[in-house]
Amino acid sequence: MTLPSVLLQETEEGVRTLTLNRPEKRNALSSEMIEALREALAGAADDDATSVLMIRGAGKDFCAGADLAELEEMAALGEEENRADAARLGDLFRAMRSHPKPIIAVVQGRALAGGCGLATACDLILAHEDAQFGYPEVHLGFVPAMVMTILRRKVPEGIAFELVARGERISAVRAAQIGLVNRVVADSGFDGEVQGYARELAQRPASALRLSKQLLYELGDLDFGAGMERGIDVNVIARFTQACRDGVRRFLARSRR
Repeated sequence: MTLPSVLLQETEEGVRTLTLNRPEKRNALSSEMIEALREALAGAADDDATSVLMIRGAGKDFCAGADLAELEEMAALGEEENRADAARLGDLFRAMRSHPKPIIAVVQGRALAGGCGLATACDLILAHEDAQFGYPEVHLGFVPAMVMTILRRKVPEGIAFELVARGERISAVRAAQIGLVNRVVADSGFDGEVQGYARELAQRPASALRLSKQLLYELGDLDFGAGMERGIDVNVIARFTQACRDGVRRFLARSRR
């Protein structure tokens, strides 16, 4: 019997949807799923048919976090093996951050622990009105260490510490209030609205999206002066892209009518 894939893929109108497919395990992040996500990201990077990626979960939940059965098995191994295991998730988050195309998390149900980390590592989060977010690792004596670098850049430092130190679940509305979630979407017409959002984003010039994402994240590691210099570099690069030249011509043609 052939087992179903832990990650489903579908591309339509420039949007490649990656669906975590372990609903019986609340889409827990197994090593197999992490590797499947990395391969899917790599495959989408140079695919001209893909402009935007969406990550969502099969079933009721987005993702409940790490596969705790695997984590328990790793505890019996040495430091080197555990470091390699942790690095797999870290490498995935780095691949998401450096990916040339926007990645949207579409969160229904629960996004907890590593699942919340996966959503946080995406560039944008669209949340169902009943979605829940949280980093409950502290209750297990654990730490959401792999996503902390990204989390403290997305929300204020004090909020980030409260999320990981208290380990409480928060609503989609609260997640939007603190800047973790971009939009909260009502249940009625949820799928249509998130698909429309992604397809509209996919219509933006790919070069502009790529340069915008790259510059935004590079600025986190630069001081003000270096950031301005890098902005100048990207400004010049953008001017010579075909998308920018065509866009300027279209605007001027409209303004002359």
